[in-house]
Amino acid sequence: MQMCGVFQALGPEVFHSLVRGISIGKLKTYQVYERFKARARLMKLNSEALRHAEPKFWARIQAGEEDFATDLSQVFLLSHLDMIVEILDFLGIPNEQGFFDKDLKPEQYLTESWQARVFQNFSEKYPREILLFYINHLDWELTKAEQIFLPAA
Repeated sequence: MQMCGVFQALGPEVFHSLVRGISIGKLKTYQVYERFKARARLMKLNSEALRHAEPKFWARIQAGEEDFATDLSQVFLLSHLDMIVEILDFLGIPNEQGFFDKDLKPEQYLTESWQARVFQNFSEKYPREILLFYINHLDWELTKAEQIFLPAA
């Protein structure tokens, strides 16, 4: 499954919440502000511009713009690095402030039902939307998962 497929499977409501959770400050801190502004085709990058651009972003996801979807996923993740560090630590995945070796062999860390354990452990602390997105992104990135994890509401 491609990243566009992950977004589509999670649905427009989750996407809406993810866009609302973008941290402009974190984008500047990690020096992706200008690159994302260009990729998003925005003259100005602030919360109001993001709100107005959200339908266009969703249309690009629906159209299968995989490069845009990948960049957008990184923006969502950078905006929630504290959560990512906690989840990686919980799973025992070696990381440096949320970043891990791309050649990591996930089998020893992503054991049976890991998604449900992460969701159960962190669902009281973090918004459902970003938690679901990260669980599915991590699964996509490390195992090339074809199925989306969606617990019962």
